[in-house]
Amino acid sequence: MIPFDFDYYQPSSIQIAVEWFRFLQKLGKNPMYYAGGTEIITWARTNSIHPGAVIDLKSIPECNVMEMQNDKLIIGACVTLSALSAANLFPLLSETAQKVADQTARNKITLGGNICGKIYYREAVLPLLLANSKVIIAGIRGLKETSIHQVFTQQLSLGHGDFLVQTLTDRRYLSLPFVHYKKRQIGNVGYPLVTLAALKVNNRIHTAYSGVCPFPFRSVEIDQALNESSIPLAARIEQAIGKLPAPLLNNVEGSAPYRKFVLKQTMADAVHTLERG
Repeated sequence: MIPFDFDYYQPSSIQIAVEWFRFLQKLGKNPMYYAGGTEIITWARTNSIHPGAVIDLKSIPECNVMEMQNDKLIIGACVTLSALSAANLFPLLSETAQKVADQTARNKITLGGNICGKIYYREAVLPLLLANSKVIIAGIRGLKETSIHQVFTQQLSLGHGDFLVQTLTDRRYLSLPFVHYKKRQIGNVGYPLVTLAALKVNNRIHTAYSGVCPFPFRSVEIDQALNESSIPLAARIEQAIGKLPAPLLNNVEGSAPYRKFVLKQTMADAVHTLERG
């Protein structure tokens, strides 16, 4: 149970959602946008957040699309991870989504909620980083389309009152060779020690990671090291790990040294598989 009261709004358009946010902010309601709501509910139950109003985006048509338009796959921010997995329009994204949490949670967790969340992992962003996807963001100044690399560095950078509407991915990335690994300490449900997603693009391996550092990331420097085929793979992996953007996580899921061991093995598996493919 959430230990405080809040107002609930369900706008039917992007414009109404933005206008309500501005109005509620002026009233001092500290509004929050809501898609799947799993993370908001978790934080609210622990009194970590105290919104006076919640704006539910699920009735906005643009936030629920999942279709091809002009050689781009458009996915609304309110599409659930279960729906993504079932549709399988972008196999790497579908497999990534299918391995987040459990089926009950995936029925509620949305693409936008996962990408915009505050937890470390946010694995659904990895395929989008690899595919150089674009995002559409709504705000006071209207809609803005931009590269995900321009607005995602450790987390999605949104202006006050902005929200993610859609992601756009070029068709050419959808059917490329890929691998996806999620390594946990125990079982098939829970947070990862290491998640690695990779695409093979023009005979080069592009990788992205979650669970390794305190944020999901893609690193050009790591990819350069892993693709340096003139040296042994073990040396490539050592160089790649030296390019990590932050220290390895050290938490209840696993120590930093153990994580490094698992990361090395996972990198080796990815490179072996994609170099053969």
